[in-house]
Amino acid sequence: MQSLSLIQQLAISILPILFAITVPAGAQAYMADHLGDRTAFMTGRRTFSPLAHIDPVGSILLPLVGVALGGFIIGWPKSLQLNAGAMRKPRTALAKVALVTPLANLAMALLWAVLILASSHVPDYFGEPLALMALVGVKINVALMIFTLIPLPPLPGGVILQALLPQRAAWQFSKVEPYSFWILLLLMFSGILGKVLLPLVQLIFQLIVGVVAF
Repeated sequence: MQSLSLIQQLAISILPILFAITVPAGAQAYMADHLGDRTAFMTGRRTFSPLAHIDPVGSILLPLVGVALGGFIIGWPKSLQLNAGAMRKPRTALAKVALVTPLANLAMALLWAVLILASSHVPDYFGEPLALMALVGVKINVALMIFTLIPLPPLPGGVILQALLPQRAAWQFSKVEPYSFWILLLLMFSGILGKVLLPLVQLIFQLIVGVVAF
């Protein structure tokens, strides 16, 4: 996208980024409702509509700043209220709710990859921007899928790991949560996060595009 103007980059990036951040929140809401927690339904969050999950800063401002600066894109949806006590087997249930986040990103990455292929069968005036948008869609969803699997609470990877640990170890592990944000910032600004994640993003991106093309 380096040959594109900033306005063009933002134009083709806003929808893929918005869906990549908000659709997993809708998937979490549906899973929580399925497992017995009606909170998401009662608060109007059991939907895949981005409007219900948009956080002005986390879903729009920061991701677009990331696009503009050409750096790491970070974002989040509006916080989803959950009542673990209303779910059957709360620890396992929370892990299932967390797991749908990377799965939703994976599903969207596959759908965007299909659109890359479809773009070659429509006129160039529509197909070219569609291909560029779909390319962003695959990359941002793969990146978010991997990022959310980092084993730090309250990221889904941390929640899943916590559910797999014995109760005492899980309780000890939960004490990391207040420091997770600062750990992530340290990893990000030190360059460690990029060095670990970028090769994985490129590998999985190539696999997804290759599988769909096949």
